[in-house]
Amino acid sequence: MEPSIRKLIEEKMALPVTEGEDKRCSLKEAIARHVKPGMALHFTAGVGALVYELVRAFWQRQPEFTIIAPSLNLHLVALIKNRIATRVLTSFAGINYPSPRPCPVVQNAVATGDIHLESWTMRTIPQRLMAAAFGWDFIPTHSLIGSSMAEENKAAFKVIDNPFGGQGQIGLLKAFQPDVTMVHGAVADTSGNTILTYPLAGDAFGAWAAAKGVIVSVDKIVPTEFIRQHAHLVRIPAYSVLAVVEAPFGAHPLGVMQHGLPEFGPHAYFPDYDFMTMVNEATKDESAFERFVQEWILSVRDHEDYLERLGNERLLYLKGKAAVDAWLPETIAESARLDFSKAPNAIERLVLAAGRIIAERCQQKGYKNMLAGIGLSNLAAWLAAYSLKGTSHEVDLIAEIGMYGYLPRTSDPAVFSFHNMHACKMLANIETALGYNVGGATNRCLGVLGAGMIDPYGNANSTKISDKIYLVGSGGANDIASTNQESLVVMNAGRHRLVEKVPYITYPGRRVRTLVTDVGLFEKLEGRDTFTLTAYLPADPDETEAQCMDRIKENVGWQLETAPALKRLSIGRKEDLTLLRLFDPRGYYIGK
Repeated sequence: MEPSIRKLIEEKMALPVTEGEDKRCSLKEAIARHVKPGMALHFTAGVGALVYELVRAFWQRQPEFTIIAPSLNLHLVALIKNRIATRVLTSFAGINYPSPRPCPVVQNAVATGDIHLESWTMRTIPQRLMAAAFGWDFIPTHSLIGSSMAEENKAAFKVIDNPFGGQGQIGLLKAFQPDVTMVHGAVADTSGNTILTYPLAGDAFGAWAAAKGVIVSVDKIVPTEFIRQHAHLVRIPAYSVLAVVEAPFGAHPLGVMQHGLPEFGPHAYFPDYDFMTMVNEATKDESAFERFVQEWILSVRDHEDYLERLGNERLLYLKGKAAVDAWLPETIAESARLDFSKAPNAIERLVLAAGRIIAERCQQKGYKNMLAGIGLSNLAAWLAAYSLKGTSHEVDLIAEIGMYGYLPRTSDPAVFSFHNMHACKMLANIETALGYNVGGATNRCLGVLGAGMIDPYGNANSTKISDKIYLVGSGGANDIASTNQESLVVMNAGRHRLVEKVPYITYPGRRVRTLVTDVGLFEKLEGRDTFTLTAYLPADPDETEAQCMDRIKENVGWQLETAPALKRLSIGRKEDLTLLRLFDPRGYYIGK
């Protein structure tokens, strides 16, 4: 080869270590340059530092943003104060840890009309963003049909007959295009090519959809050379990025894991449960939340000051907790404080009985996977999965943010625990988990759900009691119950919970065949579309059938129908109780 040609090739073909426009700036500069009052802003899960800076920048300016986010909780609740946001589209608005429950600050804002809250689902939010990203005016869905959300959101949701002659109806979701999307990723180069680690939850659809572009914060800025070596993990291309900010621990109080990117391991960190609990406690009271905002947002100079206040010891602990085997020493420490000989309480008896019923249903119907809701339903599904492990009826557990085939680790009952992510067979996104694994054409999925209220038809409510009393929302429950093979509900009974008619349908009951409560088992028998009591659950081993029936009648708010021959539910083996207590050692769900 001629030297001149070789020189030309070497000069032109060389891959630069760093490439593209340098978009690095501070958090303050990114918000000031690219966010204007009245915008529609989308936040992906785990955006911390950018939200704090947005609140600082607009606390006194009443910008009246429209916010779209999968969940409105923790520090994001600050966005509904002082008219920072006046319209919110979300699937969950409440306290999320250690257990889901209403958030008084959110409830007050809804009741007073300070915010207009639109209830969607875990899947329909990324679907609307996906439609906008791909330039579609709308996108089809099987979610929402038959729910109260379908009625409330008529301006952005329509139900039509199948245009190709197939059976049933189809829902159409209107595309939603935010002005700016805010993302926290693992790493990016200086021009904004961004890597997101798995699971992807809502993925990058909101980033792709943003009309003006994306503001990215990352734990570490890397050379373009690193991006090219990991191009299969890049979800956001630089051309759509407005600004790049290096913000270590920028997802705090949530975390970032290294899945798919082992080089990120030293920078990975676990969610800060203590901080999350502190924030959630503050959201129970308006004045307490004002103090939180003042202490942790408004009086903080910048992100570096925020990290200094958290302290190195705390940050190092969160890094250590992100290790693959960190759950084991936690389990050992927690188990030393547990009394495994104590008889099960009423809640434990419910979970144990539900676990056996779920396992039996999987064996009878041949289900291959399960997606469980948060709380008691989740723990029952975990017990069922372990009881079937090693048999010919093994089932894979799914969590809607994109976790598939995980085996839950002990010490942490949170369904999205990072400990469980290490034990997954597949990590993907919401659309894969809910659209294919749970609701795809060939799905073999049993949904195990909770509910705030349920009626004899299986219609469930976790969203609102009236226009003035908001609960928490659907999350992924509607998506699951609308599309899977069958749903089973696990919940405590009570006349205010087992009601004749729910005031709001979060998910319809057409696929709900079974209800397991702390008083007994209700099933839809062949040819019936309402529940029949088929078994009773004693509160203790000595309780008689007559005593159980008295308790059932006190706790059921609809006209009770009973099977001719009632069964007595079994709570199973001692090892199941031991495992249950190891799953929830602090008694967040099963009681202390």
